[in-house]
Amino acid sequence: MRPDRRPAAVFALLACLPLLLATPLAHAHADAANLAGGFASGFVHPIVGWDHVVAMVAVGLWGAFMGERAVWTLPVVFPAVMALGGVLGLLGVPVPLIEPGIAASALVIGAMIALGTKPPLWLAAVVVGAFAIFHGYAHGTELPEAANPVMYTVGFMIATGLLHLGGIVLGMAVRWPAGVAAVRGTGAVIALAGLGFLTGLL
Repeated sequence: MRPDRRPAAVFALLACLPLLLATPLAHAHADAANLAGGFASGFVHPIVGWDHVVAMVAVGLWGAFMGERAVWTLPVVFPAVMALGGVLGLLGVPVPLIEPGIAASALVIGAMIALGTKPPLWLAAVVVGAFAIFHGYAHGTELPEAANPVMYTVGFMIATGLLHLGGIVLGMAVRWPAGVAAVRGTGAVIALAGLGFLTGLL
């Protein structure tokens, strides 16, 4: 392998790690319902739902694409606001259009990346935070009645952080000219996946 391509290859390999981890967990999804509804089920829940996976990776990817403070601001805002959404779900506070909102998050954030959009950081944080409510609410409402809410929340927040990290690692490819095109192309794929979730085709 040419020396100038080795860093890109390393980043590509690291970016695949969340998917490698998700494969065995997806097979264990049926067993997740038998867990106590604590840390383990909270950790598994975001990873076995591809709509969640795609959107959470997109948040990290967009942060890395925007660069500077966005690379850590967006992945911090998302889980923080998502926890609030989880509380709303646990309390049964009605929030409309949860599933469409989750699907739209992948569509919108993916499109932002594909178009090379770099809005002001506060605006990007508002977009990410708004969609985080839907994701958190879904986690909260699907919490088993016998679950430990605190440990469940810790579990899905850690899983979310790892998915964000996967997006950040993948987004670091923007350091190279070809990497910018690859990241934007990945954003287009994410947007198409979001459209598929929104229309029920995926």
